[in-house]
Amino acid sequence: MNDPGLDSPVNEAAKDLEHNPYQHLQEEEEAEEENFLDPRYGLIIDRWWFASTACPLIAGTFGPMANSFSICALVQSWRVYVPKGVSETKGQHIKDPPWLIAVNSVSLALALIANLALLLNMARRIPFAVAQSITIVGFFLASFMLIALVSVASSHHLFRVEPSETHALSQAYYYGIIAAALYFIISCLMIGTVWGAWKGHYRKEFRLTISQRTLMIQTIMFMLYLLLGACIYSFIEGWEYLDAVYWADFTLLTIGIGDDFTPATHLGRGLLFPYAVGGIVTIGLVVGSIRTLVLERAKAKMEARMTEKRRERVLSTVNMENETIKVGHFRRMSFSQTGLSEPERREQEFNIMRKIQSDSSSRRRWMSLLTSTLAACGLWFIGALIFMYSERAQGWSYFVSLYFSYTTLLTIGYGDAQPASNSGRPFFVFWSLLAIPTLTILISNMGDTVVKLISDVTIWAASITILPGEHGIRAGIKTTAKNAKARLFHTEDFRVDRPPGFLFYSSQEDDKEGRKRRNRIQTSALDRMTQHLEEEELHETEEAEEAGDPTEADTHFYHYLLARELRNLMRDVNKSPPKQYSYAEWAYFLMLIGQDEDDPDFHRRPPGTPPASDEDLPGVCAAKWSWLGPRSPLMASKTESEWILERVSVVLETELKSLRGGAKGRPPPISMKQLKEYMAEKEKATGEAEKKEQ
Repeated sequence: MNDPGLDSPVNEAAKDLEHNPYQHLQEEEEAEEENFLDPRYGLIIDRWWFASTACPLIAGTFGPMANSFSICALVQSWRVYVPKGVSETKGQHIKDPPWLIAVNSVSLALALIANLALLLNMARRIPFAVAQSITIVGFFLASFMLIALVSVASSHHLFRVEPSETHALSQAYYYGIIAAALYFIISCLMIGTVWGAWKGHYRKEFRLTISQRTLMIQTIMFMLYLLLGACIYSFIEGWEYLDAVYWADFTLLTIGIGDDFTPATHLGRGLLFPYAVGGIVTIGLVVGSIRTLVLERAKAKMEARMTEKRRERVLSTVNMENETIKVGHFRRMSFSQTGLSEPERREQEFNIMRKIQSDSSSRRRWMSLLTSTLAACGLWFIGALIFMYSERAQGWSYFVSLYFSYTTLLTIGYGDAQPASNSGRPFFVFWSLLAIPTLTILISNMGDTVVKLISDVTIWAASITILPGEHGIRAGIKTTAKNAKARLFHTEDFRVDRPPGFLFYSSQEDDKEGRKRRNRIQTSALDRMTQHLEEEELHETEEAEEAGDPTEADTHFYHYLLARELRNLMRDVNKSPPKQYSYAEWAYFLMLIGQDEDDPDFHRRPPGTPPASDEDLPGVCAAKWSWLGPRSPLMASKTESEWILERVSVVLETELKSLRGGAKGRPPPISMKQLKEYMAEKEKATGEAEKKEQ
């Protein structure tokens, strides 16, 4: 008995293979156009990415921090008695009323349940609707309860003890304020996420990556590590627990500002070795995850969106009368769609798109640097302002606060100035936890821009003075025999019979400059193919020709060529920064997958230009694309190496399936006979060049 669940898929697959072995590749390209390359989808990503991904990520990261501060608000009383001549951080604790402890405990329990529901929903253990209801309601109730407690504690008549000069609010009170604010912010963010899902802008589920989930787990681990270490050291050193939290914070963040809090016991100093190392490793993992998410993932989305906007703006400046296009504020490029051969027109589009990419990438880097600089400066200046008010008992001026904030941000930690108030220390813990990732992002962005600029200038200066490159200072002045041979052959009017799907052009195009450019592209492709042609391949070809089956040899070499290029592409995929291919290389790879740059059947006119035919109209032929259009490979969400690798591997897989099924695969792009003719002609040209050089 046949399995009814398998008959239909198998029959459909067989039909697809019989009629068009590359149908599924075209379907994948059409799906990619719908999902990423369509400008409308780019707008949706730009508008709803923050609600669908960033909001739950922020909630999952700051939720554990808020829970930790809520614990700090519960473990100690909210009021202290301060005798004359004693700092408020050394005050005697006054027992809290039972109702405050009860409400504080319920707030913490609700927040923990809300945070657990959020994490389980991200792990897809609880349905979206149920989990988000628990999360939003739980965080809101926890926030409102703490806000109510803070409001009551701020009242002199209901909670404060007179005389006010000898009484103060403790660090726990200020931790409660920070926790209440974080709970409220998280709730508002999750409301935005639920609203976007309810409106149908994205699925009602979290599609977080492994890196995003890892960041949340690492944040939970770090906060637990900090609180547990503080608990142990408060017992060993006899410190107040919240003072121990303050010590653990500036120790694990390698700030080291504590004259008042340094381990004095042998046990405390001995435990510091493993505790500090473990904390540094944990914070390093958190910073690494933040770098991966913000600097690698977010910048890719940002750059893609900026490229799309710039592409649309550049295409709106096409002047068909003057045959120009504006690619910069003060720069125009030649842009003619008439009088050019198909490869020349395509190369023109490619060069303009490369310029758009380059400008967008540069603008993204400098905008990222500006944003991270403003964030770091805001953290510095606003933090200094709050420290000035919280430490007014010490007589801190704004300049002293700026000095303290600066040395703390850079983790210098001289220790000559440090918070000594019940409000300053809790704020310092929260502020320093924000400072580390902010400075990490700033330094990384500086590495992409300022440091890279200085490095490039240094290398350039060295190359013309004391550290010449591999070819020496005078490289390029004297033309070598190798360059002469290459130049001679590239300008030679040499062509063989045009095979299907390859870069050989019609004899009607007789202009000399056009032949030079076309031969440069075709010669580059042929040179690359001959690099893969080894002695064993020639031997097998000769055997196949002797057996009277040259087609089999051509097919074999085509498959061998695809396999070799897959290996090269795998190396390119791992390069950093991602490799960008020249137009000649793109033409070569497109030839391998059956898209000839000389064949207008695969091409569409750029948006904003008159269509050459009805098939150039949008929506008429989905398979056509322009280098300047939304289906351009340069606009894809993948790197260029990944885009080519995926399609070359699909072509090779389909070819092998066709052979296994007894069907004929794609005609080889060039026969072995034609390739050997090319090699013979090139060898002849090389010999003539050597004679002229001699």
